[in-house]
Amino acid sequence: MQSIVTLISGRGSNFEAIVKTAQKEAWPVQFSGVISNRSSALGLDFARSHGIPAFAIEHQEHPSRESFDAALIEQIDALGADLVVLAGFMRILTPGFIRHYEGRLINIHPALLPAFPGLHTHERALEAKVTTHGATVHFVNEGVDEGPIICQASVPVLPGDDATTLGARVLAAEHQIYPRAVKWFLDGRLRIEGNQVKLQPPESQFFKL
Repeated sequence: MQSIVTLISGRGSNFEAIVKTAQKEAWPVQFSGVISNRSSALGLDFARSHGIPAFAIEHQEHPSRESFDAALIEQIDALGADLVVLAGFMRILTPGFIRHYEGRLINIHPALLPAFPGLHTHERALEAKVTTHGATVHFVNEGVDEGPIICQASVPVLPGDDATTLGARVLAAEHQIYPRAVKWFLDGRLRIEGNQVKLQPPESQFFKL
């Protein structure tokens, strides 16, 4: 049975979606722990209510990013993670951390990468007057939101949308594709070739929602 450790900073709604999907579909997986850089993160309460070990490692208590990431690595490795899932973890990870979990560290980004990497994606999408927006699940590398793409989902940008309404539509899409991507990883179906991810056996890695 493979082990997942999830990193969150707040509610961790994508973490909730993954756990609920795993329970509904009876995945052979162990959620070994959830770690937040904020002890007040609501996702820690959800984890505890589902019998998942929950930990807080406050980044403010560490003098550097390297020190904080070293503490993260120590806790993640103690939990025996086969896969590390970033679910709204609002910290820039150091290259050493990323290299340590190369090929088993994934993230979800609220945009159709390579468009709109970084923050404030919904506002930027509206400013650019795009008609389609969405979400991307990708492996993490040392570039900002540049890792190999596992899957994407698109949603329409509707007349009258603001960042809140568009963001809610994107979040609903995230909750659909992130569990799917995690299951593909657990099933050993993902192959990284260069900066591309091939799914074996092949099926669509793009969803129009």
